[in-house]
Amino acid sequence: MTSPPPRAGTRGGGRTARRDPARGSYSEAPSGVDRVRPAGLDGIVDRVAGGTDVRLVAGARRVAVLAVVGLLAACGAVAAVDPDVTVTGGAGEAPTVTYLTPLTVDETFRRTIWPGTGAALVEGAPVLIDFWLENATDASLVKESYSTSPTPRMLTVEDLGTDLYETLQGQQVGARLLQVAPGGTGADYPTVTVLDVLPTRAVGEPVPPDESLPAVSEEGDGAPVLTATGTPPPDGLVVQALVRGTGAQVAAGDVITVQYSGFSWDDGMLFDSSWQRGLPVSFLLSDVPPWSEGLVDQPAGSRVLLVVPPSYPLGVTDAEELSGKTVVFVIDILATGSPAQAAP
Repeated sequence: MTSPPPRAGTRGGGRTARRDPARGSYSEAPSGVDRVRPAGLDGIVDRVAGGTDVRLVAGARRVAVLAVVGLLAACGAVAAVDPDVTVTGGAGEAPTVTYLTPLTVDETFRRTIWPGTGAALVEGAPVLIDFWLENATDASLVKESYSTSPTPRMLTVEDLGTDLYETLQGQQVGARLLQVAPGGTGADYPTVTVLDVLPTRAVGEPVPPDESLPAVSEEGDGAPVLTATGTPPPDGLVVQALVRGTGAQVAAGDVITVQYSGFSWDDGMLFDSSWQRGLPVSFLLSDVPPWSEGLVDQPAGSRVLLVVPPSYPLGVTDAEELSGKTVVFVIDILATGSPAQAAP
């Protein structure tokens, strides 16, 4: 059956391209080899006809055969051509991917579009990624996270699968990566995936602390630790940036992706933490009124201390242990986006 001619495809962020070795110069090598005749073979054959020493002829034949076999082996050992895929677009933006369809590979191909300059990914630790996934057969968009929220995973084979784990292993925060995988490795069709590795903790400039507020330090993985002041709590909502990020600013009603910990003002007791559960979380900011009031205009990448008096409705302060108590949240804002973008 004749294969359909390749065509250019574009979906959403972009389209893709690949060069088929079967249609290129490599397919012409065998015919070139057929025309090769080792140097001096004509003369040797002529001497055989005239009664030349048979041992010389036999030796020459062996040399000729070895030469032809060597040429054939060299032609057969040509390395597979890397898929011709172009990725454009800036950091934080959905990528545009260009290639010819249908694009197929025999094994997973990986390329670093640009390296990361942030923290190295740690085996078994959280990793946060934005991704753009296309069906390489026709360049149709399968799924993406740039218009919704980034995806948290643990850096393990069990959570990511072998292909994605090997693509991310050894990378640093800030990297943009390309993966082209054959069908059967997570999907029935070949796939082209672009991955952006995002930070899982606040990244920015430290802000001088307010001495009247609880002191915040952190553990090795970035999880905050709070030291109570031993003083009466403030009457109103208090917002204090601890680290000032440089990302997009949170807007009212955004969907935010965060790591956070909640503490009691009185004694610094930890009552809730995404860090302990292992992965960042995403939710609609308006679902938590004091956060909605306190985090608006804060840039992604920031760490914010939020002091919430009992006058604000919070599920946690409905519990007997914290009823009528002031609580403190330390929030790392990792990403923010419009809920209109998140709609299917």
